[in-house]
Amino acid sequence: MKLLTRFAIFAALGVSAFASGAVPRHAPEFDFVDASGKHTLLSSYKGKVVLIQFLLTTCPHCQAMSQMLTKLQSELGPRGFQAVGVVYNDPEPGGKYSKADMAKDYQAGYSNNGKERMPFGAPLNFPIFYAPMQTMRNFMEASVMDRLMFPHVVIVDKKGEIVNESKMEGSAELQSEASLRELIDKLLKEGGAPASSKAAPKKAAAVATTTK
Repeated sequence: MKLLTRFAIFAALGVSAFASGAVPRHAPEFDFVDASGKHTLLSSYKGKVVLIQFLLTTCPHCQAMSQMLTKLQSELGPRGFQAVGVVYNDPEPGGKYSKADMAKDYQAGYSNNGKERMPFGAPLNFPIFYAPMQTMRNFMEASVMDRLMFPHVVIVDKKGEIVNESKMEGSAELQSEASLRELIDKLLKEGGAPASSKAAPKKAAAVATTTK
């Protein structure tokens, strides 16, 4: 009944219950944190086409997409493409398996508390980060009522604009290699030369970090 009521309210307002953030829109700053605790800002990738994959480490669809992104990173990275993964999982109670642990294991090709080898079977060639839950939801413009499907994909162009994003219920075209190749190729051709792949990502100032 509550779900039906929610749909009725959205329908009356003329808004989709599964709408994601407005596209295009300026990408707000995002402070990525890696397994070692090092911070990297999204703005440090400006000048590149960035694909952010928000993922659940135990999700088969997320794992398959990460394998595909490894391929795209190898082929399109020299042209200015950058894939980034962000762990969405909640940490285990008691801090026994933190988001930092999840990011480290996923980067190396493992899930399920480091016990299960993932299908791609090798370390990923793009960074896996984590961030506080609310930071991620704010970036997606997702409310506490929104139920997200994963992987949730956000694509940022060279100018720092979000030009494509998964719907809350998921978007098959943003998990399709052919569709992504076409979209990324188009974005890479826009606006001059790619940013140098040798430039070190800008680090954020040291801040206290929570995994919740």
